[in-house]
Amino acid sequence: MALILFSLLFFLGLVNPSESRLSVNYYQKSCPRFSQIMQDTITNKQITSPTTAAATLRLFFHDCFIEGCDASVLVSSTPFNEAERDADMNLSLPGDGFDVVVRAKTALELACPGVVSCADILAVATRDLVTMVGGPFYKVPLGRRDGLVSQANRVEGNLPRPTMSISQIISIFAVRGFSVQEMVALSGAHTIGFSHCKEFSSGIYNYSRSSRSNPSYNPRFAEGLRKACSDYQKNPTLSVFNDIMTPNKFDNMYFQNLPKGLGLLATDHTMATDPRTRQFTDLYAKNQSAFFEAFGRAMEKLGLYGIKTGRRGEIRRRCDALN
Repeated sequence: MALILFSLLFFLGLVNPSESRLSVNYYQKSCPRFSQIMQDTITNKQITSPTTAAATLRLFFHDCFIEGCDASVLVSSTPFNEAERDADMNLSLPGDGFDVVVRAKTALELACPGVVSCADILAVATRDLVTMVGGPFYKVPLGRRDGLVSQANRVEGNLPRPTMSISQIISIFAVRGFSVQEMVALSGAHTIGFSHCKEFSSGIYNYSRSSRSNPSYNPRFAEGLRKACSDYQKNPTLSVFNDIMTPNKFDNMYFQNLPKGLGLLATDHTMATDPRTRQFTDLYAKNQSAFFEAFGRAMEKLGLYGIKTGRRGEIRRRCDALN
């Protein structure tokens, strides 16, 4: 009877067969030391390189939004295929995110070869690093498989750009089933990490005939940004923390900064003024607990987006190459 009921629900689209196979204890028998190895790896990496948490969180977003959370962003290009990571949008992804996954995969392959997917490693590393720098703990069901496709031409238009309008960004999230509130909560990831100067240069240099910078910026902040980015055209690696107040702590300071004109990207300023998003940026600025709860729920949902199980994926031997 239960099997008949499940089959009926599946036919009606009420049960996702991929999600039904995931479990927080997925590796309990097949790789008992999974959690300990992950914790040891990310702790050592974060202590050595404090930007790892932000780098991994951004890597996870860029992975899930293209093809789903299947580690397709980790695959390297070959002479026959330009992979996701070499798309223009992904060239600025920090190396620390890739490195922590490679370290974890190497350790796990020694302990339990051919068992743990790169997709699960990236999902858990992201959660553990967010928690390590002060963010909320949320559940990460396991059992994802690694994707079989990684193509650079699938990236453009499917990831938010700082130059996009708020309507365009809302649409990118909506296509994937995320509400405006979930979009704003996930944008709170900017409470850690940094952005390259070229991503906001148009807002601080020669903005208009009457204003050197976008009036949304705090004038002193804009002046500081111009000094910090003065050589960005010769040195494209120049960057600034998204949250200049508590850049290495996951908190709600990003939202508190917005009404003060201390947002870094054009989309930050727009999100703080657009009536569709402002109610949520104001809420999260006033109430960190509300932000953490919303962020955790949105991350749980994101982590299930487009996942692969069974024959739709594989367990890669190396995270940067298909088997």
